[in-house]
Amino acid sequence: MKGSSKVVDALNAGLTIELTAINQYFCQAKMCHNWALHILGDKHYGESMGEMKHAEWLIDRILFLEGVPEIARYDVIRVGDDVKSQFEYDLTLEMKGCDTYREGIKVCYDENDPGTRDLLEKILVQSEEHVDWLESQLELIEKIGIQNYLMSQMGPHVEDAH
Repeated sequence: MKGSSKVVDALNAGLTIELTAINQYFCQAKMCHNWALHILGDKHYGESMGEMKHAEWLIDRILFLEGVPEIARYDVIRVGDDVKSQFEYDLTLEMKGCDTYREGIKVCYDENDPGTRDLLEKILVQSEEHVDWLESQLELIEKIGIQNYLMSQMGPHVEDAH
């Protein structure tokens, strides 16, 4: 089914965010595990896999609309050199993603594509949930201090628990 080029462009804009996030969160997961912050490492890993699922949905929709997925486009990947900077970089990326999806949803209304709009709304809701979680972690760091926060993230690695 041939789709609107504007809609395909909006999908590719979202794909850029997702591909960036996959790499950023995956690297952060490995860093946190290296620092023995296994709870947080597992959370970053799960987020990376969630972003991979979003990328899959976007690619599938682009192909359905007979477009070409632009998989070589990335935003700047910022991993941070400590947990607080990781959260700040992630928050910036997720907020950019939310803005990108809101703009894409408007394009879908204008181009009369409710199927793509539904997909973008689903991803937007999940992105907003991640924004909320990141904001909560940064607030928690401010309330209890970074050392106490880091201690709370030192539980067993999920793979070690089996």
